[in-house]
Amino acid sequence: MTSTGSDTSIWIRRYGKSAPAASRLVCFPHAGGSASYFHPVAMRLAPRVDVLSLQYPARQDRRGEPPVDSIGECADRISEALRTLPARPTVLFGHSMGAVLAFEVAIRLEREGDPSGALIASGRQAPGVSHSRSVHLRDDDGIIKEIRLLNGTSSALLADDEILRMTLPAIRGDYRAIETYTCPPGRTVRCPITVLVGDNDPRTTITDAEAWREHTTAGFRMRIFPGGHFYLADHLAAVLAEMSTELERLLLAPSHSVG
Repeated sequence: MTSTGSDTSIWIRRYGKSAPAASRLVCFPHAGGSASYFHPVAMRLAPRVDVLSLQYPARQDRRGEPPVDSIGECADRISEALRTLPARPTVLFGHSMGAVLAFEVAIRLEREGDPSGALIASGRQAPGVSHSRSVHLRDDDGIIKEIRLLNGTSSALLADDEILRMTLPAIRGDYRAIETYTCPPGRTVRCPITVLVGDNDPRTTITDAEAWREHTTAGFRMRIFPGGHFYLADHLAAVLAEMSTELERLLLAPSHSVG
């Protein structure tokens, strides 16, 4: 990847050291999520994997910034940051909204000649599947109802109404971004896609998840887990195994090991 002068420290968090020859995993959080969500992933995979977790604006140490409420704009800025990094075999992992964002980043990196080696899309319908939803237009209580449905926030945070409401601007901005996103027809990446999904996800059916196969010109795999939208909280070891499978494949296939 070539440097564009972007300040990668704004977007990228590292929670563990990595070996010089390590492959790279870039993690894209869900709507309302933050970089620290992937701290356990970094702790389990470091140092053999350089785990990067993205920090979107309007949360944690970036809470003073306005949210980026456009998937396209967010993907542009993340791609610019990633292109400043040294080349390593790279896998993009995105959960929920993060899956679509990772897909759009993969497209941008390909255009710039820095393709990813693989994309893992978790807990999200395929980009071309459209379901009209307007969570971002609800009042605060309506957004909180959606969060409770998905069980995407820790019980401690849900129990603290004041803190929860402080996070709502970021959550609303993320929902606006994903709910106003439109995937152009025929949009594909050249890297393989692995899809992970819970069998009881209230927002992503197995059929909608399988439609990701239409968005790659390379290989496609899908694995179904017991659980809901945040199935990965109960199946971390298995999700880590899926990540490791893709990372190891890149290391064994140098022709595909482009950061």
